[in-house]
Order: sequence, then C-alpha cells, then structure tokens
Amino acid sequence: MPKKLPQNIVPDYSREERYIVRGLGPVAGVDEAGRGPLAGPVVVAACILDPDHIPEGLNDSKKLTSAKREKLFDEILEHAHCSVISLSAAEIDRSNIRAVTLKVMVEAVHALAVKPGAILVDGRDWPDMPCAGEAVIKGDALSLSIAAASILAKVTRDRLMKQAAQFWPGYGFENHAGYGTATHLETIKRLGPCPVHRMSFAPLKS
Repeated sequence: MPKKLPQNIVPDYSREERYIVRGLGPVAGVDEAGRGPLAGPVVVAACILDPDHIPEGLNDSKKLTSAKREKLFDEILEHAHCSVISLSAAEIDRSNIRAVTLKVMVEAVHALAVKPGAILVDGRDWPDMPCAGEAVIKGDALSLSIAAASILAKVTRDRLMKQAAQFWPGYGFENHAGYGTATHLETIKRLGPCPVHRMSFAPLKS
C-alpha cells in the first residue's frame, strides 16, 4: 500500500520539466474517473498544459469542491490540449475493467491534437503508451498535468451521471454517482438494475 501523502502536498510541474529539459516535451497527464462504481461509465482524460497558462488551484479532483472543479474545467479546456473518452457500462462488462481502462488511456493520448513527447499516468500501471513516461502513484496530487486530467475526467463523469439520473430516476445517481453506497444497494434490491449498471461487478454479478 502506498503511503498517504501529507495534506499540505500540492501538485507541481517538476516532473513535466524533467522531461521537457531532455527534449521530451510536451508532456501529457492522464487520469481516469469511475473505475470502482457499480454503475455508469469510466471516463479517461489526457491533458497537455500550456506552461505559460496553468490555471491556479489545480489539484487532485477529489480535494476540490464541485464549484471549483467546474471553474477549473473551463479554464483547462481554454488553455490546454485535451481529450476525454467515455467507456459505457456495457463496454466495461465485455472486458476486464483494469485492462480496458489502460487501453482507453492510450486512446485518449492518441486523440490529443498535439502529440506528446512524454506521458505521466496516474496510478501504478503503465499502459502501452507510444512514447516515454511513467506511472505516478497518487499522481493527481503530485503532477499538475495529471491533476488537470483528473478534473476533466471527474467533471465529465459527474455530468454523465446526472444525465443518467434523468433517464433512470429513483436510483440517486445524481447523489452517489453510481458508487456502491448503502442507499444505492438498497435501491438496486428494490428496483433491480438498470441499463447503466455494471452487471460484471459484485453484487450485481450474483
């Protein structure tokens, strides 16, 4: 288990700069949102920040308020090269969640309008990326590029879950975003699963 980072740690641009000075820029950060929930998509984002226009306040998306994430989301899209890919519950059920997430991370990098010279990926797994880079455990709290990608992925997924709540009311997707809360599990028992539930995940699998 990786050690928990001190609360005063904030992401910086030092990892990106180490690649840039080696002639391996620009650097893309990659992160995902939604690997663990029982419902909804996995969303993967890739982001190449402009070093001269890095939005203030970038951090791990989980440490930010919803309002702050939304504000930063717009600023990132305005000043950075970005790509966001969503993978549906049905697509997740047809494959292994870990393998398919890593595959989509590569697709998100290829979808960038600018080809990166290096890539920083949140987590411990290194996908089969097309260039140099590294996996960074707790990268969304350490790298500004990964933090930006985490915000893009989180905001996009939250918006998709709010849309799902309109199509399938009663499940509370707008509140728990598909995670396996006690309320969500009780609702599944009462209403049964709906089309955005991941039937390959326990306890739905059984």
